[in-house]
Amino acid sequence: MDISLMLGLEVCLATLLMGTILGLVGAGGAGVVIALLTFGFGVPIHLALGVSLAAMAFTTLSGAISHYREGNVVPKTGIVFGLVGAVGAFIGTHLATIIPGQDLHYATGLMLIATACLICIRVYFPNNPIFISRNQEVIGGNRFWMTALISGLICGLLSGTFGIGATPFIQLVLMIGFGLDLFKTVGTTMLVILPIACAGGVGYFLEGNLNFILLLAVLIGLTLGAYIGAKGTRRVPRWFLKLMMVLTPFIGGVILLL
Repeated sequence: MDISLMLGLEVCLATLLMGTILGLVGAGGAGVVIALLTFGFGVPIHLALGVSLAAMAFTTLSGAISHYREGNVVPKTGIVFGLVGAVGAFIGTHLATIIPGQDLHYATGLMLIATACLICIRVYFPNNPIFISRNQEVIGGNRFWMTALISGLICGLLSGTFGIGATPFIQLVLMIGFGLDLFKTVGTTMLVILPIACAGGVGYFLEGNLNFILLLAVLIGLTLGAYIGAKGTRRVPRWFLKLMMVLTPFIGGVILLL
């Protein structure tokens, strides 16, 4: 697909609006980016996944640095989990290329809806047993390495194949498998996603499914939009924030299923 500068400008403006909304409600945007590019601008699904995943590498970098400075990151866990996940993501990008476009639409849509369901449980039922940490961090031994190896490969494969961050799945592993508390889970998730998104972006680029005009347009739009939207977050009712955190990936998934 030929990507003109005019199309890039249109995408930038659209993601600026979308980024403002996402920044306002604090929701993740990978699924909506994919839906916007494919449904709104006719971008092929494989190209949209590549742009979404590559953009995530840049948008999570600042978050990872901020959380590290606040002491909310467990470096060893994040680095090991993330590097194993990067291998899975790289494999996933090659797997995605052999999946027909329409099938990938459906699979990515279902993945986003599953993500929305996990976020719904996390937001509305915070005391659910599956989200309760064991309160004893796993920092070494066979359990640490087996959890990092198996979960890292699975989460990386999901991210690479479907172009999303798989944040709720990563957080589940960090809380249940590694025993991290909520604050360390949120911060360490950013560090885990960083190498996964980088490896996934490289994988899609090598497969010819990454366009730098689109990537730049999405990055500018999302970054500026998130900055603008974040200014008004405290003025939004808490119930609305929770609702939008769930609806954002759900709507993206439904659009991809249409």
